[in-house]
This record gives sequence, C-alpha cells and structure tokens, in this order.
Amino acid sequence: MLAYWNSLKFANPWLLSLLLIPLSFILWQLLRSRQLYPSLRMPALEGVRAHARPIRGWIRRYLFVLRVLAMTLFIIALARPQTSLHEEEVDAEGIDIVIAIDVSGSMLARDFQPNRLEAAKQKAIEFIQRRPNDRIGLVVFARESFTQCPLTIDHRVVQQLLMEIEKGILEDGTAIGMGLATAVIRLKESEAKSKVVILLTDGVNNSGTVDPLTAVEAAREYGIRVYTIGVGRQGMAPYPMQTPFGIRYQNVPVEIDEELLKKIATETGGKYFRATNNEALEQIYNEIDELEKSRIQVMRFTRTSEEFHWFLIIGTILLLLEVGLRYTLVRSIP
Repeated sequence: MLAYWNSLKFANPWLLSLLLIPLSFILWQLLRSRQLYPSLRMPALEGVRAHARPIRGWIRRYLFVLRVLAMTLFIIALARPQTSLHEEEVDAEGIDIVIAIDVSGSMLARDFQPNRLEAAKQKAIEFIQRRPNDRIGLVVFARESFTQCPLTIDHRVVQQLLMEIEKGILEDGTAIGMGLATAVIRLKESEAKSKVVILLTDGVNNSGTVDPLTAVEAAREYGIRVYTIGVGRQGMAPYPMQTPFGIRYQNVPVEIDEELLKKIATETGGKYFRATNNEALEQIYNEIDELEKSRIQVMRFTRTSEEFHWFLIIGTILLLLEVGLRYTLVRSIP
C-alpha cells in the first residue's frame, strides 16, 4: 500500500489543501461529543447495566469517522491521482568486432602476470563485458589460424570459449597474415556499419600462407578497421624452458614487428598500441572501447493511468455505510 501511494501523482495537487475540511470536521465532532455525551457520576452501575447497549452507543458516537474518511477520499479523487508507467525503446546500433589472439609459445612469457596469454584473455573478457550491444567473434593464430567463435551477441559463449584458449592448440609459429585474413573472412559478410579487428601478437610474422599486407588490402576493401596490439616489455622477458630438471625460466629477447603492426593499423584506419604490462594492456582496451562507441538511441514513453475512481468508489461505499448505520442500527438507543 505504501509503495502504491508513493507511486501516485496528482493532476490537481492544489485541491489536496481541501483536506483541511475533514480535519476541521474531526475537531468539531470531538468538541461536540463532549456536549452530547457528558459524563454522569453514579455510585453504582448495577441498575443500568442490564439495559445498556454499549456497542451501539460507541458506534453512534464515532459514526462520523466514516463520513470523514469518505470526505477525505472524495477530495483525493478530485485531485485526480494518477500512476505513470515509463517505457523505454532502445535502438542500439552495435559494432561487429573480431578479437584475434596470438597463441604461439612465446605468449607464455612471464613479463605479464601470470603470463602474456592469460593476461590477454582476462583483459579481453573485461572488454567484452563492456560491449553489450556488439556482436563479437574470436580468432586464434600461431603457425596457422582458425575461428574459435563466430560473431555472436551471446557474450557468455564468447567468454567461455575465450577462457578455453591455451598454448598448444596450434602448431607453434606466428602467422600474423593468416590471423588477420581469418578475422576479415568472419567480418566480410557483416552488415554492421562499423567492423573492427583487434589483433594481438607478441612476435614477428614467420609462417603462414597469407602475406600480412595482402590481408590488409582485404580488410581495407571490406571497410574493416584493425587495431593492433604488440604485447611484451622492452628488452628481455622470462620464458619457460623445458630442461632435464623441469621447467626453468630463461630471459629471451622480445621481438615484435612494430613496423608491420603500425602499417596494418594505419592502412585500415585503426591504431597501433604497445602493451608492456597488465595495466598498459587494460588501458589499451579502455581506449579502444572509447574509440569504438556503439550508437544507442533511447526513446521514452510514459503511460498515465487515472486512479481517482478507486477513491470515489471506496468513499461512496463508506458514505452509504455511514448513512445506513445512522438510520438503522443506531437510529435510537433504548
């Protein structure tokens, strides 16, 4: 009931000032009752108790309460109480995005925590969670490439398949051209006004049957922007090596073909980023998120429902009840 009352708005709120009338009527009735029903001091009640009708007397004395309630409800009805239902129609124009991730052996380097691959997966998941209106797909590449997840709006599936990515699912190597080409194939039939590839790698193109610049031409032909991310700190990075004594970490040079990645981004209208740690990678995804905003148009509708009839009906019932009791049950007191 309280929630319902809080939801009410009044078309004529100034009429609520008339509620002073029933309040004044209550005060007048209380003063009048002292005159109509004065107290009588008696030494004992044995003589009158058998003829007393206390319930009828009590009802008659406080029958005015029904009239006051009826008056109150009529005044509220005059103020035209209303409830409003707000509806929103969202017209969302999402972006089709394919995230292409390098899964070569070097992605296990520990210059990121816990390593480059796991950091790339985690930051990609956080990025996906901020893009509820976009279709997103996944491509993985090493010596070759394949589609881990086609474009979909079901982001739970995308995130699950992203978590399942691990080193070893493809033969080792770095085929940047094939990774980009596969992502372009996934987007070429897209009807989205904005089509984006986020290509993340930590190496140099050293395998594959598709030249990276050929893939760039295809991306440009289909109007696809490519954001490239080079992953790895400057200088040396600890890399896990298998030895007779188990896994040992050895510092190896970080080699990223930044010139190629910059050219891919520039030729397609994208941007190149260098990530040297987890925080930098997070900032890169945040910047891409800002650069590629989905267009969302929200139209609001308000439906108003008149509620005065309920107050009018209940007030009429109370008034009829008051009149009925006054001229039947409590018409006279013996």
